[in-house]
Amino acid sequence: MLAFLWKSAGFYFFTILCCLLTYVSLADVPKIPPIAKYFNTKGRYEEVNKYLREDKLAINRSMLQPPSAQCREIYLLAIIRHGTRYPTTKSIKEIQQLYNIVLHNASGEESWLREIKSQWTMWYTEDMDGRLVQKGVSDLKNLAVRLSKLFPSVVSEEKLRGGSIQFITSSKHRCVNSTLSFKAGLTELWDIKDQEFDHEVNDSLMRYFDKCTRFVQEVDHNSSAVADVNKFKRGPEMRRVQEKIAGRLGVTYSLITHDMAEAAFYLCAYEFAIKEVNSPWCQLFDEEDAKVMEYASDLREFWKRGHGYDINRKSSCILFHDVFRRLNHAANANDNQLWPPVCVRSGQQVTETVTVQVGHADTLLPLLTLLGFFKDSEALTSTNYATQTQRSFRTSHMLPYAANLLLVLYDCGGGDLRLQPLLNEKPVTFPGLAEQQASMPLYQDVKGHYRELLQGCDFEAECQLFKPLPEP
Repeated sequence: MLAFLWKSAGFYFFTILCCLLTYVSLADVPKIPPIAKYFNTKGRYEEVNKYLREDKLAINRSMLQPPSAQCREIYLLAIIRHGTRYPTTKSIKEIQQLYNIVLHNASGEESWLREIKSQWTMWYTEDMDGRLVQKGVSDLKNLAVRLSKLFPSVVSEEKLRGGSIQFITSSKHRCVNSTLSFKAGLTELWDIKDQEFDHEVNDSLMRYFDKCTRFVQEVDHNSSAVADVNKFKRGPEMRRVQEKIAGRLGVTYSLITHDMAEAAFYLCAYEFAIKEVNSPWCQLFDEEDAKVMEYASDLREFWKRGHGYDINRKSSCILFHDVFRRLNHAANANDNQLWPPVCVRSGQQVTETVTVQVGHADTLLPLLTLLGFFKDSEALTSTNYATQTQRSFRTSHMLPYAANLLLVLYDCGGGDLRLQPLLNEKPVTFPGLAEQQASMPLYQDVKGHYRELLQGCDFEAECQLFKPLPEP
């Protein structure tokens, strides 16, 4: 009997030990790729707001910090990037090319490489072409619920049913579906089944960059405008990344072009964002490699959408003026208790307390640039990678999926109107405003700060082809 007990105890001890060892080995492979914070515009929103990893609906109203307890929000403008999407057709073709190289040429024996060759299958198809995925639906639903919790007096069932929440979207399917998802987040929250809510498709506002002739001709379709990007792709930092990838795969260096390195990097990002897995493809990069890949993408965004050329920011003039027109209407309506009508229901004027505008990373970045955000003392170039480690212009932080710029107008009593900007639900300060009031400045001071743009910045004039591209 005693011998039996000893054997039983030994068996249970062995079983527990095996379980512990299994747990440890699984823990060695983190669910989140160590390089996830470098995924640029292909990053998850949860990597910018890490508290959402545990609770997708978590908020912290205390961070809003109005100057007095009597301040109340009277208007919210939300400019939102679409949620998580599939790769575009161009990216999918490059992923397929990379996969073929690995299947037919890779010769390494690492477990992650064996997993790619024996278990991973090419599941992306060209018809996916940037469409919203289920995670993207959740991105926008959850954002809608969080905004209703952050700003309950304006994002409310009463305001939605009354037509005071307006929805505007780009015509792209991922944006339209993101808009539908945002609306679904609210209707499901309040269990609204007896009413539907319209949205407006407006590419003049949400895809203004396509309609700015000068930007399209001189920057977007001009290879010389991204000369620094091309130089960096051929430079020593990127060459070293490609050499390391070729070595890890056991293939000749010539097979791993910059496009193939980028395809591998974003394949890791897509697998994580869409399926929430730490793909074996991520093993092709260490942290130093990821920093180089991030910089290459930031360099492109800097010159094509950011501070690189003046027309980049001026292309957003039409959206800039629309933003302040809506804020002015809200401010005037609050003073006069009269709002310019946005629609009419049963003969009654309906006031607009929330405007939700859904677009692209390319919608947000030029506007943020025009407002002066994320401007470093030095321009990003092909030769200063080593000195840009602390740069503020980092799209991984600025423009994940579902990125958003929120402008919240507060009435603090006695004609004291204040405007608070938030980026990705975190308060930011308008560049150049006095530090002591920058987190929630007087609305009049904000308008004074941007006076030159408000009096000028004419979209039609700026976008005409009438002068050469200025030197950076």
